[in-house]
Amino acid sequence: MTTDLQRFKDELAAHLDWFAERGRKVSFWWRDDDAVEPTPALDRMLAFCNRHGVDMALAVIPKNATENLAARLQDEPHAWVLQHGWQHKNFQRKDLREKAAELGTRRDPDELIAQLTDGKLRLEKLFAAKFIKAMVPPWNRIAPEISRRLPGMGLPGLSTFTWHNFPRDHQVQSHVDIIKWKKQVRFIGWESARLRFDLQLTRRRNTGSEPVGLLTHHLAHDEECFEFLEEFLAISAHHEGAEWPRIETLFG
Repeated sequence: MTTDLQRFKDELAAHLDWFAERGRKVSFWWRDDDAVEPTPALDRMLAFCNRHGVDMALAVIPKNATENLAARLQDEPHAWVLQHGWQHKNFQRKDLREKAAELGTRRDPDELIAQLTDGKLRLEKLFAAKFIKAMVPPWNRIAPEISRRLPGMGLPGLSTFTWHNFPRDHQVQSHVDIIKWKKQVRFIGWESARLRFDLQLTRRRNTGSEPVGLLTHHLAHDEECFEFLEEFLAISAHHEGAEWPRIETLFG
């Protein structure tokens, strides 16, 4: 066992001990992005959910979602579906160094809302009660006008990526992305994981009950990402200082 791995495990357990000793619990939730069809990687994720008894919210891309995915998730007690834009396509201008977004400022709002409405209807048809009415913007970016219009089209929930406090009701953030994306896509490493969870759990001692959001992308995982999930869940899913609320309750 590497020194970095042992330090990660020790510090995670120490944080959770702190909450347990005070009769408190820190909440966790798990979001996994870009699902469209069953894959061996997704099977491994669902096995983690079932082994450790925790829910996973799959951000599904409506345009490409398959009936096979719906069939695969139908009898999974811990799998839930959120809406991941419409097609996960960038419309911002790379030549102007704008950051990627599908739900960004370059779109005609009415056209985009129409697409998102079609996506919502498609996910409702495919996943029925497993679909939670919440939007996960591709690349975690959304123009303010589009964000304001989501509740009116029947999508009150929203999840992006930030360590800041959530700005509105029914918004549930992700905080720790376990993948390093630039250059070679890979696990962030045990030391980076330790520091990111240390930040979030230290803040939770003083800032209330906002759930710590774990962010994964099963299609991009290397073997170390799966190893991380096993080690992290083995502690956090079974500790008296932690809790994993049902996904549908988080979004109200």
